[in-house]
Amino acid sequence: GKVNVTSLVERVSRYAVVMRNEDRQSKPIMESLINGLVPLPADARQSITFDRCTEFSAWKYLKAEIGADAWFCDPQAPYQKGTVENTNNRLRRYLPRSTAPTALTNRYLKSICHRLNATPRKCLGYRTPAEVFESNLMEIQNRLE
Repeated sequence: GKVNVTSLVERVSRYAVVMRNEDRQSKPIMESLINGLVPLPADARQSITFDRCTEFSAWKYLKAEIGADAWFCDPQAPYQKGTVENTNNRLRRYLPRSTAPTALTNRYLKSICHRLNATPRKCLGYRTPAEVFESNLMEIQNRLE
């Protein structure tokens, strides 16, 4: 169907955002990404790496609207987006492949994100993605002041 789920993961902190899309067309997906990223400081949204799905063909809107560069993984190279693949595997605990995207609410997806972002990770020195992301945002804000 048209409804799908997009996951974004910040590479340094492993902070995850998962959103429901009502349509697989690229422009509405890019608009959702832009709306979600606009509140962040420009230094925190410099680039995004996509796989080669058609949902991301309107990537030029990111540069025009929020100044973020778009990068694409090579074909058949999922190792180039290891962080998001790992996060997608974590999401499968809550969203098995049999889950119908139409049954998912944004509220439920936010609760899943909260759980993922509140789980300490060994790779982060046993801090949570939320702690690391917030700390990095504070550093950016301090540099801008």
